[in-house]
Amino acid sequence: MRSVLIAGPTASGKSALAMDFADSMGGIVINADSMQVYDTLEILTARPPKADTQRVEHHLYGFVPVRQSYSVGQWYRDVRGLLNDPQILERPRVFVGGTGLYFKALCGGLADMPDIPDAVRSHWRRALEQQGAAHLHEELRLRDPAIAGELDVNDSQRIVRALEVFEASGRSIRSFQQARGHALIDEAGARKIVLMPDRLELRARIERRFEAMMEQGAAEEVRRLLELDLPTNLPAMKAIGVREIAAYLAGTISLDEAVERACIATRQYAKRQLTWFRNQLDASWERRP
Repeated sequence: MRSVLIAGPTASGKSALAMDFADSMGGIVINADSMQVYDTLEILTARPPKADTQRVEHHLYGFVPVRQSYSVGQWYRDVRGLLNDPQILERPRVFVGGTGLYFKALCGGLADMPDIPDAVRSHWRRALEQQGAAHLHEELRLRDPAIAGELDVNDSQRIVRALEVFEASGRSIRSFQQARGHALIDEAGARKIVLMPDRLELRARIERRFEAMMEQGAAEEVRRLLELDLPTNLPAMKAIGVREIAAYLAGTISLDEAVERACIATRQYAKRQLTWFRNQLDASWERRP
């Protein structure tokens, strides 16, 4: 068994389980969480502590500047390059994270979409804010009428995504969607585990973990992030806890209220993750509480 895949919602104990597997196999841990790729937010995104990274080799953590956007396609290509490294090629690897699309790409179920330059992404996000979804839907109809005909005029996110892809590549997003990706692992020989913890237990874990984050310096971490004066539409600025702690630092809410709001947001996110795993991961995945 050369590959172990461990998926699960936030605060479900994925990282500890990944450490156990990697340690026992003499393998490496590879990040499959879309927020843990960013630098600056080490505490708030619950990146593995230094004690773990010193004991077991970890990859794809904290290497993307927060001022950049990082896509599933970029992650796929970074993993492909990593697995082709002669130093890593024959080593057991444990993929761990809460981003379902990363696992889907890993197993070949997601098309390799083109990279979207930041300037293109910013242009269309700004156009959406200024002109609205209906206007952008008409723009899409002129460029890619087949896709526009399939999308509701109010489906702003998919409209913007289609425009971004068309401008970046000169091709319809459909041409990418129809091409199935190539699996990066031998899925038949991999062990696949998804953690599905009890709801009340997960709620308690979320609350304990966020309180620990605050004790470890999450507020100071957010302060450093805000000092960068980044656009609010960047993924790192949308990390759970950033908005809530920023409001506390601005003096508009109390610390207790910031913690409560962040825990609520985390619980809502965990619920969405569990729904996705339940609906998208087939019976080949071992369910664990």
